[in-house]
Amino acid sequence: MVMHPGRWDVILCENLYGDLVSDLAAGLVGGLGLAPSALYGDQGVAIFEPAHGSAPDIAGKGIVNPTSMLLSASMMLDHLGEVEAARRLEAALATIREGETTPDLGGKAGTMQMAEAVAKKLRTNSKI
Repeated sequence: MVMHPGRWDVILCENLYGDLVSDLAAGLVGGLGLAPSALYGDQGVAIFEPAHGSAPDIAGKGIVNPTSMLLSASMMLDHLGEVEAARRLEAALATIREGETTPDLGGKAGTMQMAEAVAKKLRTNSKI
């Protein structure tokens, strides 16, 4: 999986193994702070959440990366048929490339600072 991630479309695992595989996969994209998650059930029911756990080492410090939560929200918007809103939210995450990000990605922003930068980009750039 690490050497040839493109070989995998879907991986079906029981809970414990799924946790291990999802942690490994998150490492391939920059860490759990960037990994969205969705659980799809019957009749269109779905739950969207960040893939990361409680992160006890950084809990309460205000430096948790909000990207996984925002990407989970984007997936939810897609699921609800709000495709344009989902694309706008994803585009607003350009703040990462612009350096407005949390320490896990080399930035200096806290959780709220990064979230506020994304919200500002959503409000001020109608093209995204």
